[in-house]
Amino acid sequence: MENTLHIIGGGMAGSEAAWQAAQAGVQIVIHEMRPTVETFAHQTGNLAEMVCSNSFRSDDDEQNAVGLLHWEMRQANGLLMEMADAHQLPAGGALAVDRDAFSNAVTERLRAHPNVRVEEGEITDLPTDGHWIIATGPLTSGALAQSIRAETGADSLAFFDAIAPIVYTDSIDMSQAWFQSRYDKGDTEEERKAYLNCPMTRDQYDAFIDALLAADKTEFHEGETAGYFDGCLPIEVMAERGRETLRHGPMKPVGLTNPHQPDVKPWAVVQLRRDNALGTLFNIVGFQTKMKYGAQTEVFRTIPGLENASFARLGGIHRNTFINSPTLLDDQMRLKSRPNIRFAGQITGVEGYVESAAMGLLAARLAIAELTGKTLPPVPATTATGALVTHITGGAEAKTFQPMNVNFGLFPPVEGLKGGRRGRKDRYKAYTDRAKADWTAWLAG
Repeated sequence: MENTLHIIGGGMAGSEAAWQAAQAGVQIVIHEMRPTVETFAHQTGNLAEMVCSNSFRSDDDEQNAVGLLHWEMRQANGLLMEMADAHQLPAGGALAVDRDAFSNAVTERLRAHPNVRVEEGEITDLPTDGHWIIATGPLTSGALAQSIRAETGADSLAFFDAIAPIVYTDSIDMSQAWFQSRYDKGDTEEERKAYLNCPMTRDQYDAFIDALLAADKTEFHEGETAGYFDGCLPIEVMAERGRETLRHGPMKPVGLTNPHQPDVKPWAVVQLRRDNALGTLFNIVGFQTKMKYGAQTEVFRTIPGLENASFARLGGIHRNTFINSPTLLDDQMRLKSRPNIRFAGQITGVEGYVESAAMGLLAARLAIAELTGKTLPPVPATTATGALVTHITGGAEAKTFQPMNVNFGLFPPVEGLKGGRRGRKDRYKAYTDRAKADWTAWLAG
């Protein structure tokens, strides 16, 4: 027991944690409740299944904080980044993957590893002995969540997350839609045409907003509150915040030229991104929704080019659970009241696939050090990984703690650089240069 690291949850964080520790020679048991115990959001029992989106977001490691996090995980020989690169799909400057091929590859690599064993079944209580990482993610089972609440004496915080719909490519009207990435971004022709675009006139946009606002929505159960994470708002909630909100968000028409009507500038544009390697599926970018299924088909078929759309999956909404990490975890990501247990991934209050995986990577390395009698120096807060763990283990205000994506606002300022939009490019490059040097030194140490 003492020489084994147990990981509850085989999602992004749990899979990366298992890989890091197994590669270091530690014996691993991944406890995954699926498929024995299903969730409404997952479709398979595979490890690292992508539920909400197939995108790891920007891959720009010089001007974007999540791109920097990609770079750091690659430098740390991260399994998830290796598999994402191997199963990448065209997505302009983003890193998108064939979600099924990605999940299958992660599952195969971990199950084939001689130091990894996967045990199916639900863990319902916090373990009392041994070394554990809890990486159960936003869909932590009710029984385990109750055990966590009983131990910590505090209710888990919760917010609602929504899933975007997926459309069959052959049902899209290409006489209206066209392939183009915004500003033709990408190094190859395939990258520059990574997105499908459906244009709207002003009247079509206004009608779409009216339909969104009037559509039947999913109702919450008694006692639930809708604390949405701003990075993943349902489109109808954005519409409720103002009629122009979507047009300045996921439906912004900038950087695009409609080849069917090159002299007409669209009032708004709906973008779809390839969801699988075959190109037979496209997901509607930024269109997370809590509309009921019937309403979704009616509303989405008002989009030019999607009048006859056939959906492989409709959108949905689910309750995400996370702990108040700034009060409950120490700087080693251990539960203060039970230091044999670490938490990692989205349950700690980070948001996003990459952020979750990065916290799994770090939790594993901290656990490895403890198991082998070593002490790791603190991860520099100047790095993307360090900025995240600093935020969740004390940098955030506990009273207002909410899920957070990695962003340069979490980084210590670089002395001598001016703020404001004009100096942003130089400032971001300084952040990433400093982070790369500090992360390289930390890995070497």
